[in-house]
Amino acid sequence: MENGSPGNDLKTLTPTVRCNGTPPTPALREGPYYKPDTPCRTSFRGDVAGGVPMLLHGAVRTPEGKPIGGTLLDFWQVGDTGVYDDDGFRLRGHQFADAEGRWRLETVLPAVYPGRTRHVHVKVQPPGGTVLTTMLYFPGERRNHLDKYFRPECLMDVRETSEGWDAAFTFVLDV
Repeated sequence: MENGSPGNDLKTLTPTVRCNGTPPTPALREGPYYKPDTPCRTSFRGDVAGGVPMLLHGAVRTPEGKPIGGTLLDFWQVGDTGVYDDDGFRLRGHQFADAEGRWRLETVLPAVYPGRTRHVHVKVQPPGGTVLTTMLYFPGERRNHLDKYFRPECLMDVRETSEGWDAAFTFVLDV
C-alpha cells in the first residue's frame, strides 16, 4: 500500500472480529496529535483537495455481539500529504453510533509518513463508559511489522471499490 493503494492480498483477508466471545479491541497510545472538542461530523472529504476517497464504517459491540448504541467515536488522521492539522480540525471529528451500534465516516486514505505505517486514530466511548483510545491499520502494508504500535487485532477489512476504498472495523468493548 506504499503508493496509495492497499496491498495485493486484500481478496484473501479475514474480516474484522465478529464477536461471540471475541476479546475487546486493544487500547493503543493516543499520540501527540490528538485535539479535544472536535466538530460532530460524518465526512472529512471536504477537508482536503486531493486524496483517495475512503469509506470507513463498522459497528460497536460487546464481546457477546450485542450492539452498543450511542457510542461516541472521535477520529483523527493525516491526509495524502502525511501531515496532521495542528491549527484547525481538518481530518478530525466525532460522531455517535446509531441504536444498532453502527457508524460511518467518509474520509480519504491516510498517507504513510516517517516512522509510522498507514493508520487512523480513534477514541471510542460507550454511554457512561470509559474511553478506549486505539488505532486502525490497513492489511498488506509493507511497514506494518516495522511500526512499534501496530497490532494485528486492529486490522480493518479493506477492499477496493469503484468509488475508492471501503474499510470496515467492529470495535469490541467490554462494558
